[in-house]
Amino acid sequence: MTQVEQARYAEDEARWSALMVSAQQGNEADYRQLLREIGDAVKGYITLRIGAHETAEDCVQEVLIAVHQARHTYDAQRPFRPWLFAIVRHKVIDSLRREGSRNKLEALHSRTQATHTTSDAMEDSVSSGLLIQALSAPHREAITQTKIAGLSTAEAASRLQISESALKLRVHRGINRLRKLLAAESP
Repeated sequence: MTQVEQARYAEDEARWSALMVSAQQGNEADYRQLLREIGDAVKGYITLRIGAHETAEDCVQEVLIAVHQARHTYDAQRPFRPWLFAIVRHKVIDSLRREGSRNKLEALHSRTQATHTTSDAMEDSVSSGLLIQALSAPHREAITQTKIAGLSTAEAASRLQISESALKLRVHRGINRLRKLLAAESP
């Protein structure tokens, strides 16, 4: 991190902490300002990691809601960023899981070519995210096929020409790797 980035990081940290303390005391204008600023920061963070698509935007909204619900837990004696990005990490993982589940339900109801085209476009968008790119190819493919494209275990295993148990293991290990990457990258 350059000196300029370090200075901005420190400025943001101090400002966000002060805004949160003010918001906890009931200042609505400061709270709106805080949500605007952290919303932009969180959106950039998530977009870099999972790609730019509607899942990223939904995830940002979920983070802001979680911040709102947990704002009383923030301790002004502690840094703001670690508190915020702990919430972000959990919401990104929850969102990826939920997106995969939702896509599986949609796939059960509609097996048209349009669904496959949409899944492929979403797959391309997600795989352009840096976080997904940090995974090994086998883990990235397994997560993309099951959690993003919404294929069943059997369908994804068939596409990847591996056994279902091998696919499940790749997904499990890939999600664990994503957790570690998110934890390591928290500002």
